[in-house]
Amino acid sequence: METSEKKTALYARVSTDQQVGGMESQVRVLRLYCEQNGITNFEFYSDEGISGTKASRPALDRMMDDVRKGEISCVVVYSFSRFARSVTHMLNGMEVMKKHDCNFVSLTEKIDTNSPIGKAIFVIISAISQLERDLIVERVKNGLANARAKGKQIGRKKLRDSALIRKLLKAGLTFRAIASISKTSHGSVWAEKKAMLLEEKMAREKIEAEKREIEAYTKKFDVPAPSKPVS
Repeated sequence: METSEKKTALYARVSTDQQVGGMESQVRVLRLYCEQNGITNFEFYSDEGISGTKASRPALDRMMDDVRKGEISCVVVYSFSRFARSVTHMLNGMEVMKKHDCNFVSLTEKIDTNSPIGKAIFVIISAISQLERDLIVERVKNGLANARAKGKQIGRKKLRDSALIRKLLKAGLTFRAIASISKTSHGSVWAEKKAMLLEEKMAREKIEAEKREIEAYTKKFDVPAPSKPVS
């Protein structure tokens, strides 16, 4: 029997392409679970005709708000797929429940986060979710690199005349004058200035690194160092 005043949330969802009666069958199974476990204080949260690809759903959002308010002791679903649209989405929801002392039960997968196995599954899902995020980042990086290799423009096309702006900067003109002459914004002039300074810094660091390599070489083999710095 229940020992807490908190209620048990029973969540069900069917999408538009599912057969009529899908919601009814989920409700029947969830109600049976409550009967078998002596749960009388429960509430149904149902999203009907809503795709599982949507992270935001009226009933789901309302249920998660109740979880955050501390009004729910356990969330019960027919299956993982009824609750979450991805591993990451599921993990985020389960982390919210864990933070507010709310258990999670999936009847099809026979998972209960209040059990040792359920807690282990939560850890496994966390690891899979991290792997999923890492793979997405890797795919994005590979996609951008491939696009650049094919000569495709990534991001906004640079419209400023970099060569002209740099000449004017070296001539000592003010940002306002340069912006007027090059027909660009003050911010674009500043962006070009930063890019130029960065390139100059990288060039100096490269020269210093080459000088250190030459000095190390001369010390190792007792070769006289060049009288003029390498440029």
